[in-house]
Amino acid sequence: MKDTIRLDQDSDRPLREVVFLRLRRAILQGELEPGERLMEIRMAEQLGVSRTPVRDAIRNLMEEGLVSMIPRCGAVVAGITDKDMRDVLEVRTTLEELAVSLCTERITKEGIEKLKAANEVFKKEISTGELIKIAEADTAFHDIIYSITENRRLLQIINDLREQIYRYRLEYIKNDKARQELASEHERIIRFISQGDIQNAKDAIRKHIENQMNEIAMVINKKTENKYE
Repeated sequence: MKDTIRLDQDSDRPLREVVFLRLRRAILQGELEPGERLMEIRMAEQLGVSRTPVRDAIRNLMEEGLVSMIPRCGAVVAGITDKDMRDVLEVRTTLEELAVSLCTERITKEGIEKLKAANEVFKKEISTGELIKIAEADTAFHDIIYSITENRRLLQIINDLREQIYRYRLEYIKNDKARQELASEHERIIRFISQGDIQNAKDAIRKHIENQMNEIAMVINKKTENKYE
């Protein structure tokens, strides 16, 4: 565990939640790398807390798929595998197609303007090169589509996958070319939604996610090849 990981001191949240959110962010941002052991005592000492909130955080991170329990080793940061990535993004594809279909049916002029504004924010964040801000702006764009569906069950299911989706989103946008393509893909999605073209909107969102899947797969395969060289 890197010594630079510290708790957010100004948070009003319960301690166990602060510890959980901080460790989750550390994993998603790469401060804690895949395969790195999460030793309760050491983590508690560095974070300045007891072992109980650390233990609870590890348990919650396991439920989200960000931590794995390895026999005779203990808790470790879960790696990004091709199978896990495809499982998550295949589910996301189905959910996004449904979301964009409902959004196209229910969109208003105000909603279209919100999508356009969100993509402009995304473009501006791309220029900063700050991955977390870029990922958050991308998330915000998709959140507008979800909210326009007005389908609470769909929102609930998507929220259950949110953190796992975020991890792969963050991995994808490390590629500068991919970030530029995302903005163009957003524009195509907006265009078809505004035209009321459900089929092309679904095709655009599917391609949007397939591109991410293919790019991340190449990254994973490259890391695997380097590991065994």
